[in-house]
Amino acid sequence: MTMTLSPDQEEALARKARLVAVVITVAMLLWMGAQWLGGRIGIDTRYVFLFDLATLATFFWAMVNTYQIWRTRRDSRG
Repeated sequence: MTMTLSPDQEEALARKARLVAVVITVAMLLWMGAQWLGGRIGIDTRYVFLFDLATLATFFWAMVNTYQIWRTRRDSRG
């Protein structure tokens, strides 16, 4: 039995996918900016690692959400 998604559900998944894309882009840009700025002003290494961990957490969140989108679309096709 195949379960098709309604247009509202498709739109919700598309919105979620766009959010994931924006979050990945912003996280990467902020991380790159923090690395550059840290090198310029000599931020302590432990603070640089905080930026790294925050970025990794953001990527983990994005990966989980991408998996949820993939599963929903796959399950809707049967």
